[in-house]
Amino acid sequence: MKWYLMAWQRCLQFSGRSRRTEYWMFLLLNILVAIAIALVDLMLGTVDEQTKTGTFSTFYSFIVILPTLALTVRRLHDTGRTGWWVLISLIPVLGVIVLLVFMALDGEPGNNDYGANPKAGMAF
Repeated sequence: MKWYLMAWQRCLQFSGRSRRTEYWMFLLLNILVAIAIALVDLMLGTVDEQTKTGTFSTFYSFIVILPTLALTVRRLHDTGRTGWWVLISLIPVLGVIVLLVFMALDGEPGNNDYGANPKAGMAF
């Protein structure tokens, strides 16, 4: 849960680096929260039959866009890539696969152009 909260605390910070653990824990908890909210939409009957989207699910999706984007950029920085690489996800299928591979790679050891290694000095 601390990783999820850390990502929210840094939701407007596009500089620096973020660890793999922070990224993947945030993603996992986001998926769990999205499923829970979708179930609430179903129980409350707030799902639009035409678009098949729920009111609360749509609202949560908009809220989580900026923290997810910032965390992805910081994760790319950790691997030594510029944040502009996030745009590769606009390429259908292949772009998302490439971005997921980048997210799974270990960060560069030591300092890089984007800051200090986030693993250094953190006892987890």
